[in-house]
Amino acid sequence: MAIEGPLKELGIHDVFQLLDLSRKTGVLTVTSKLRHNQGTVCFDNGAVVYALVESNPHPLGEVLLKGGKITEADLARARDMQQHGDERRLGEILVEIGAIGTRELERQVRFQIEEVIFEVMNWSEGYFSFEEGPLHEVPADATIRISTASVLMEGARRIDEWSRIERKIPNVGVVPALAAAEEGDTGQLDLLPDEWEVLATIDGEQDVRGISSLIGRSDFDVAKTLFGLESARLITIAERRSAAAAPVPDEGSGLEAVVRRAGEALDSGDIEAAQRAAEEARSGYPHEPAALLIAGEVSLRAGSVQDAEEQLRRTLRLDPLLTPAHRLLGDALALQGRHAEAIEWWERWLKFSEQGEGDPDEMERVREAVVAARVLEAFLARSRG
Repeated sequence: MAIEGPLKELGIHDVFQLLDLSRKTGVLTVTSKLRHNQGTVCFDNGAVVYALVESNPHPLGEVLLKGGKITEADLARARDMQQHGDERRLGEILVEIGAIGTRELERQVRFQIEEVIFEVMNWSEGYFSFEEGPLHEVPADATIRISTASVLMEGARRIDEWSRIERKIPNVGVVPALAAAEEGDTGQLDLLPDEWEVLATIDGEQDVRGISSLIGRSDFDVAKTLFGLESARLITIAERRSAAAAPVPDEGSGLEAVVRRAGEALDSGDIEAAQRAAEEARSGYPHEPAALLIAGEVSLRAGSVQDAEEQLRRTLRLDPLLTPAHRLLGDALALQGRHAEAIEWWERWLKFSEQGEGDPDEMERVREAVVAARVLEAFLARSRG
């Protein structure tokens, strides 16, 4: 039995929940023409057992090698054994020859699957198709079963945790450096293995994304670890970007030009031209906060409020301190009648604007909106009571 449809009608989170609750076995394919990408997730009785995305189609051996978990000699030896008739999984062979431990292998496989799922969960447009039936194309290395509910909860937790670490790790482009030792400080460091792993890669040149690629961990996990190290004054965070400006590339670049064109179309009231430019930005630069920000703003002006909310939340996942997105997300939530959430985002925007050089007139209008939303919420609460 096939279950299919556009993501705008049934969001990817809802699709995962449906497959989990109905304990489905089969293959989910999610295609995004906007991103020129396709993700595949295999379910066995509602649990995720394998996932792959076309933009990062690395097999297990390459992931372990890139993350420094095995050597090229280890991988060559394991593959040679398979070519000479050993029918065991690559991971099992690597464990037997002592190249990697069982627990570390499972951790790496789980990490690989979860990162694909978190990537697909960010897609708000595209088409999904689930084909129910026995799994035939799952690689032999797939030995992990991941609860779908736990993946959904982890995705929600990541969004929430960014609000805690965003003050110190505003985006994955910042560069950590070892802090200078304080005079008279001769104490020993008491760190967890994951913290030592991250600390050992800090050279003052690698940014968060570079470190995560080097050690084979997610950007989120590395940022969370760096937050703890910075709080302990073991590192400093350098090259912060201004929170008041969108992260647009250097002048003359393609993204800057298309974002400017969309903004000019909005200013002139040409919504159709703005939509064309915003789609060009989002399609050409799907992981750039500036592209998603302008797409969210255009959707908001065009009346596509839910799409605007999705784009703005994706923007903030990439750059939690991108100030304009806070204001626009508050507007999108207010237009949906979610006044309490709108107040929260408006107040965040006000806090950042008060610390910088925000427009006093715009700040006053937002303060008035906050007061009005609180009055309306109180009125509605009495009416419900």
